[in-house]
Parts: sequence; structure tokens; C-alpha cells
Amino acid sequence: MTIYAFFSFILYCFVTSITPGPNNIMLLSSGLNFGFKSTIPHILGVGIGFSIMVILVGLGIGNLLTSSQIIYESIKAVGIVYLIYLAYQLLKSDIIDEKEIKQTKQPITFLQAALFQWVNPKAWVMVIGAVTTYISHSSSLNSFIFLGLVYGLVNIPSIGLWAYVGNKLKKFIKNKQKIQIFNIVMASMLLLSICYPMYEVVIFFLG
Repeated sequence: MTIYAFFSFILYCFVTSITPGPNNIMLLSSGLNFGFKSTIPHILGVGIGFSIMVILVGLGIGNLLTSSQIIYESIKAVGIVYLIYLAYQLLKSDIIDEKEIKQTKQPITFLQAALFQWVNPKAWVMVIGAVTTYISHSSSLNSFIFLGLVYGLVNIPSIGLWAYVGNKLKKFIKNKQKIQIFNIVMASMLLLSICYPMYEVVIFFLG
């Protein structure tokens, strides 16, 4: 990879990581409802899980999963259903005291966040775009690992910013009614983010 291609890839990682999507919407909400510290496992799960996904897709698992249109659309369908469930959970969320978090509610865990990347439509677009653009068929295992590590290093602080902003919103959103309004907006954005993938899945299975 040339220096130009490397910096181009860094920019690609940053733009795709920091722009709105299911992960960032959930992190923003988690930062507000649970605090930044409690959201760190979620942040690391997304970043590390995504890095592993880049490496495995680069090694050929992506080709295996996407070789069949039915398998690919089925994966998308599972992701859409899960995102609808998460939107429902957002609607039910209320801000709680940090001392109560362990007793009542829990943010998404590291493992849940890492596994979610495999059913996240935006994650697939990001990974396939990175692999097809910045890696050739003759690339070695080291190239895939390098790409995954770089993506993770750029991705973690980028998505972490969303959780940090969500945490800071606590100072401005104090009462329960405003929290509920915030969660309704976040849930609506989450649902909007899957409208087109949902349309594609419906057309595929019913068309």
C-alpha cells in the first residue's frame, strides 16, 4: 500500500466510522442513559469486533457469506429484526443513577457489540468497501491484519465521541420527559437507518 493509499484509507475509516449509523446512534443513547464509563465495553466491542470482521472478510469469509444472495439477504433480515428490537429497547429506556445501573439495567456488552457487527447492514457496506478498494486478491494475511488494526484504531475514538457527547447531554437534559423525547428521536433515527435495507430484503423475498 502506497503512502497515498494509506492516508486515503485513514480518511475512509474516519468518515465511515464517525457518520451516523446504528452503532453511533446506540452509543449516543448509551452515553446518555448509562454514562461514558459504562459504555466503554460497547465502544470496544464495536471497534474490535469490526476489526476482526475486516480481517475475516478479507480472508474470504465475506465471499463465502455473500456468494449466495439468499444467505446475504437472510443476514440482513436478521440484522434488521435486531435493530427494530434495539429501537424498541430505546423507547423503553429512562436515564438512571449510576449506582443503579448494575442493579436494574445494563448497557450492551462487549460480546454483544462485537457480534452485532455481523448483522449490521452498515458494517457490511463499510467492510466490503474497504476490502475491495484497498486490498487485492494477492494480498497476504499480514495485509488483512494491518487493515483491520488500522480500521480499529481509527474507529474506536471516532465512535467513542458519540458516547462522550451522549454523556455530556446529561447536563442539558435533566428531566425524565426530555430523556424520553431524546430516546424517541434516537429510536426513530435507528429505524430510519434501516429503511432502505428493509426495502431491499422485502423486494428480494417477495419480488
